[in-house]
Amino acid sequence: MKLVRVLTIAGSDSCGGAGIQADLKTIMAFGGLGMSVITALTAQNTFGIQDIYEISPEFVEKQFESVMTDMGVDAAKTGMLTNTGILKAVASMIRKYGIEKLVVDPVMAAKGGESLIRGEATEALIRELIPLAFVVTPNIPEAEVLTEMQITSTSDMKKAAKVIYDFGAKNVVIKGGHLTGDAVDILYDGKKFRRYSSERIDKKETHGTGCTFSAAIATLLAKGESVSEAVGKAKLYITQAIKSSYGIGSGYRLITHFFPASSDE
Repeated sequence: MKLVRVLTIAGSDSCGGAGIQADLKTIMAFGGLGMSVITALTAQNTFGIQDIYEISPEFVEKQFESVMTDMGVDAAKTGMLTNTGILKAVASMIRKYGIEKLVVDPVMAAKGGESLIRGEATEALIRELIPLAFVVTPNIPEAEVLTEMQITSTSDMKKAAKVIYDFGAKNVVIKGGHLTGDAVDILYDGKKFRRYSSERIDKKETHGTGCTFSAAIATLLAKGESVSEAVGKAKLYITQAIKSSYGIGSGYRLITHFFPASSDE
């Protein structure tokens, strides 16, 4: 079986629960080869982020060039892109190398509420990166920022998905975990909606779910799955990862990327 190559373009999480570390574990869990372009370093634990060190756009491009001129990729995903310079550098590299299977996770805030993108970079995200996305995966707070609308229902999620689709993304997945009831995600491909529902798991707050979900989609796309299949399998995977989450620090729980896994229930 061909080994698929998946590139994650994101920030490093020093506690290993999110960001580059979560992405690489997810890619490996699905049988892919994970490669990385690191956009920022964080001093982070289960309580939150204590500090951020941004990588220069020039060095972001150098990492990209190193991977692409030697190994190439079958799919890529983006995560934490903190400023306009980094966003433009990443978009430029994606266009240069014609990466079609791109999953954009528009990371805007950490679990603890710390901002992970500067205000002016949001416009660059909409203008430069989302039009390159094969799939974009905002949660409800992110979708609200992108669309400038309030989202309180699945009907609102569908409206938001249409707005983000009009930015140029080929497929939009609005993640509904911030609503009440079952965890419902909505996929819109420009023609029809597809609903993915799972039980809401009472595990308190978990860390790294968005990174993991988008990395799973990217890896499944690299393996030849359709968008609807990739989203469905990623949804099942993240549900199990949350069920198997564990508390190792004193703050947020970490999800489990490899199964079977023991839980501290």
